[in-house]
Amino acid sequence: MPHPTGEQQAAVDAFRTRDDLVLQAGAGTGKTTTLTMLAASVTRQGKYLAFNRSIAHAAKRAFPSHVDCRTAHSLAFTEVGRRYAHRMSAARVPSWKIGRALGMNDMKIPMGGRTVTHKAVSYTALQTVIRFCQSSADEIARHHVPYLRGLGAEWHGHLIDLALPYAHKAWADVNDPDSAIVKFTHDHYLKIWALQRPHVPGDFLLLDEAQDTNPVVERVFLDQRHHAQLVMVGDSAQAIYGWRGARDVMTDFDGHQLTLSRSFRFGPALAAEANRWLRIVDAPLRLTGTEALNTELGPVETPDAILCRTNAGAILEIMDLLAQGRRVGLVGGGGPLKALALAAQDLKAGRRTNHHELFLFTSWGDVQEYAEEDPGGRDLKPFVDLIDDKGPEAVLQAVDALTDEQRADIVVSTAHKAKGREWDSVRIGRDFAECEPEPVEDHDGRFHPGTIHDTEARLAYVAVTRARHRLDIGGLAWIDTHPDGHDPDNAPTDRPQAPSAWDTLGPTPT
Repeated sequence: MPHPTGEQQAAVDAFRTRDDLVLQAGAGTGKTTTLTMLAASVTRQGKYLAFNRSIAHAAKRAFPSHVDCRTAHSLAFTEVGRRYAHRMSAARVPSWKIGRALGMNDMKIPMGGRTVTHKAVSYTALQTVIRFCQSSADEIARHHVPYLRGLGAEWHGHLIDLALPYAHKAWADVNDPDSAIVKFTHDHYLKIWALQRPHVPGDFLLLDEAQDTNPVVERVFLDQRHHAQLVMVGDSAQAIYGWRGARDVMTDFDGHQLTLSRSFRFGPALAAEANRWLRIVDAPLRLTGTEALNTELGPVETPDAILCRTNAGAILEIMDLLAQGRRVGLVGGGGPLKALALAAQDLKAGRRTNHHELFLFTSWGDVQEYAEEDPGGRDLKPFVDLIDDKGPEAVLQAVDALTDEQRADIVVSTAHKAKGREWDSVRIGRDFAECEPEPVEDHDGRFHPGTIHDTEARLAYVAVTRARHRLDIGGLAWIDTHPDGHDPDNAPTDRPQAPSAWDTLGPTPT
């Protein structure tokens, strides 16, 4: 085991007092190594709760034998899930067929210019159960019913009245080992286990990636406080999954607060770039790079990875690379994009679609209007612009031309899916230019730079910290001229201001 840094030793010393801890670990700061140091410093029995199965498997090789490395789902399966294992192999069934099996009749109900059918209500009921399973609640409630894209907020109460009774029926079916109407999932047995208020044995619990913890796991973790020392580790600045229910449980946890600020992934120049975004989100730490690592910032003609803000931006980068004859891999694959493109193709041909994002719309023009004029459709606009500019057939061709990531010349990813990954050289995708805030006009008619949205700054921080040796700031170059991009306590950065390589790829998509 390497010799601990001062910060790592402070964490070990604090851990040995048996006080609860919060360890804010910046990008590349040796989080796993530090946790193994904590575990090796004691002989007490403990558990390490990993974010996913692959991390848990890797941890088993690194941690001492008195630490059990698991995921929350693994713990839940051992106690509860195995009783439902036979249900998990069942074939997938369309949500509307599940709704019909739960007693739902065909319906077409006008709501605010839309027509809500039994298919929409069935989907909504099942999504309600999913949201409940990810929450800390004891019972399904009205606030678990999701909003439907394209349905005005003033009609949401009517949707709740329709969907909630079937959500209750679906949850009752989930709990019955002998039934088989609803497709049983990992989230189902996790929730059933959590509702039993389980006792997780161990003298200490280490919760990894705590900034992205679902409330259901948070509740189980905090319930162990009466018998175990709790240690949360993560990076609050990388909390980018709030849109799907995750919550940063680190910021308000009552425990001893420590930081890991020295990054072993990159050098001082990239640490300074990362710190610009850490200042914007008011993060509790600032990074220092490893002096021996000469990470450079500047144009990268042939990066190992291009990181994008949106799926639409990723497809545009892929199209350009394919036109250059490159073999391109997409992190996570192109399945979701293909499904959306097929839905757009149906709508443009005058057919309705069953895609859950678009099934309330009767035509492509209806989708265009929604994305342009409704605040709820802003996140859909990049995809709509992509389809209008390139057409669904071009998107489908690009997805079909993708290469397995292991055999690709270059990898494209959204920043969300790049989280936890790293590459030698990275270029920030062109679509990050779209998160530059619009100028704001004051009462005197003068324009001032707009405020950078917190969620955009967190995503930018994740993106720029994926590089080890070279970073092309690309679509985030606008931060050089924004006042929030400069540290008032230090001299301006002297990194090169030459045009990035992305400028040669054509205009920024609109």
